[in-house]
Amino acid sequence: MGSAVCGNYVWGMQTKTAVVVLSIALGVGCSHRPEERRPAHAYRAEPRGDWNKLGERWVDGTRDRDFIFVDTRARAYRRLMIVVENSALEMNDVVVHFSDGSDFSPQTRHIFAANTRSHVIDLPGSWRAIRSVEFRYGNLPGGGRAQAELWAQ
Repeated sequence: MGSAVCGNYVWGMQTKTAVVVLSIALGVGCSHRPEERRPAHAYRAEPRGDWNKLGERWVDGTRDRDFIFVDTRARAYRRLMIVVENSALEMNDVVVHFSDGSDFSPQTRHIFAANTRSHVIDLPGSWRAIRSVEFRYGNLPGGGRAQAELWAQ
């Protein structure tokens, strides 16, 4: 009888140990995801690292362009990124207006799917103070309201 109790005790400890190890392995496996497998909401409007959200505009198809005005006293930037959420959006052109009066229009004619982002757009020169950014839109594929966000670094 003593050996049966001892045997059950050892088997119970092995089972508990196996459950703990399995739980840890599953937890580590679920928490580590490659970048391309992250859900679309991973790029929502929280500051990420040293990226700053400069503004956003809702696009419903009735207007063909919008401006996002930037506080030039805030800081200067070197890179931009456009994030489109909630619906698809056809972006025909982007014009960056700098505080020194110059403009920059990167190649951006693109149809964004809902909850996607552009590549990183490098601004010319070094750090630049941005006065405003102009978005020019085309048709809204899918017909919903899209949210265009401007992020800078």
